[in-house]
Amino acid sequence: MQRSHNAIQLTDLSPDHLSRLYAFPSSLDAPWVRANLVSSIDGAATSANLSGGLGTPADKTVFVLLRELADVILVGAGTARAEDYGGARTDPQRRRAFHEQGIGGHLDGAPPPIAVVTASAAIEPSARLFTDTEVPPLIITTATAPADRKRRLADAGAEVIEAGDVAVTPHRLVRALGARGLLRVLTEGGPHLFGELLEAELIDDLCLTTAPVLIGGAARRISLSAYEMRTQMARAHILLDDDGTILARWVRR
Repeated sequence: MQRSHNAIQLTDLSPDHLSRLYAFPSSLDAPWVRANLVSSIDGAATSANLSGGLGTPADKTVFVLLRELADVILVGAGTARAEDYGGARTDPQRRRAFHEQGIGGHLDGAPPPIAVVTASAAIEPSARLFTDTEVPPLIITTATAPADRKRRLADAGAEVIEAGDVAVTPHRLVRALGARGLLRVLTEGGPHLFGELLEAELIDDLCLTTAPVLIGGAARRISLSAYEMRTQMARAHILLDDDGTILARWVRR
């Protein structure tokens, strides 16, 4: 795995070089779980209650690239509702090229589906996840979620997957994605989902944007969990943009 011990200017990188820095491992026989998150300098995960409030042009560039490399985009229901998630919009040509290079993408260029984690199946079939997408979403829920809710979501086009009895368990969630051939997993939060995946030792790498702002207030961190845990990470690279944005990739040791 390529690692750089010096910061690199984002403007010095070609699109091909940038995609190589963020490439998934070429040969996977089990899911690789990557998180892509943004934080202010003082640790806030949101501004005005939205992660998009921290976005910068450099963050947007990497956000789109990571989606184009992924097999599936995993997100918690609260984040999907707050950020008004629709389907992913990716470049079919780039998706096919990444597949040919063995670093991500998709054979036919189709965008990755959005997989939403909701123990109670509390997603409205009228949401943009269903009405503004090229591929149907996956709804990751539980055996005890109301059957009528699950039926409505399936009728709206979703694949409804049970990955737990009363709670969605991280290991069953990841296994369910792997069983469908979705090995390059990109999670975009929120903090509870990221914290649960961390606690289960399922995060393989973290792509963290530090936006050049101080937020203050009572905004949440990028991870929340019931217990403190320590996961040792190794720096893969650090990229700098002219506006002060820092793009770091950390890989689990």
